[in-house]
Amino acid sequence: MALTRDFKETIRARVQRDPGFREALLREGIENFLSGDVETGKIILRDFINATVGFPKLSEITHRSAKSLMRMLGPRGNPQARNLFEVVKYLQEAEGVRFEVRPTRAASRKKRTDMPATVRTARRSNF
Repeated sequence: MALTRDFKETIRARVQRDPGFREALLREGIENFLSGDVETGKIILRDFINATVGFPKLSEITHRSAKSLMRMLGPRGNPQARNLFEVVKYLQEAEGVRFEVRPTRAASRKKRTDMPATVRTARRSNF
């Protein structure tokens, strides 16, 4: 389902005025990737980039064309881990946060090899 222009503008306005929302949106995108929901993670990161740094600026930083970055995070995109992590690294630096992955145990006491992870935010003033 395509997002309407009004919805995208609403998200953009909220991201620009609310640092907590901006941080939560970035965290949500990263958590979706970690939980295996790559499609939702790409959508959220794309919206985050559009509402914050923009693809032209991200293109300058990553030395990849803006179109290539948009395709990478598009519905049929298949980002390589190296490219995705480079983008996430820059977004964290630009936002002044650093996300850490910490293992958590599932509710069941059975031994599991697929432990879910939580993402914790560490605010930093300098990177």
